[in-house]
Formats: sequence, structure tokens, C-alpha cells
Amino acid sequence: MQTLWFRRKRYGWGWYPVRWQGWLVILAFVAYAAAMPFLIGLDVHPDRVWWFVGLVVVGVVALITVCWKTGESPRWQWGKKEQG
Repeated sequence: MQTLWFRRKRYGWGWYPVRWQGWLVILAFVAYAAAMPFLIGLDVHPDRVWWFVGLVVVGVVALITVCWKTGESPRWQWGKKEQG
């Protein structure tokens, strides 16, 4: 049995972390996105903004892929279904 790192949100579409591995993935993504402007020199070369946008998109795709593979299957939902 696979242990889930992310659970499906109750409202809308997406996931939230439920294990330490999931929280580590979220922390790594935030650190990646926060460090990216400094790593590509955006503060010195403002014309590199498209590099920043492209690299953040790559990070988001990687984050969604990890969530998809280690979490519950995604679907749109709006709360819990009522019994009865």
C-alpha cells in the first residue's frame, strides 16, 4: 500500500500535504521560487524576467507532477456528499 503525501482538497481542485514528505516538497518549491530571482540575476538584469517566468512554470509543473503521483487522484468536488 502506498502512503499518500497529499490529500485531495474538500472544495475545488488540488491537494494539501498530510505527511512530512509532502511538507518537504512544498518547502522545496517555495525555496526554489524565492531563490530564483537571485540565481538568474533578476535584480541586476531586469530583462531576464522571461527566464524567471519560465523557470517558475517548470517548478509548478514539477510540483503538480509530484502531487499527482504521491497524492489522491484529483477531481473537482464541492464539500462532502450528504448521506441519505
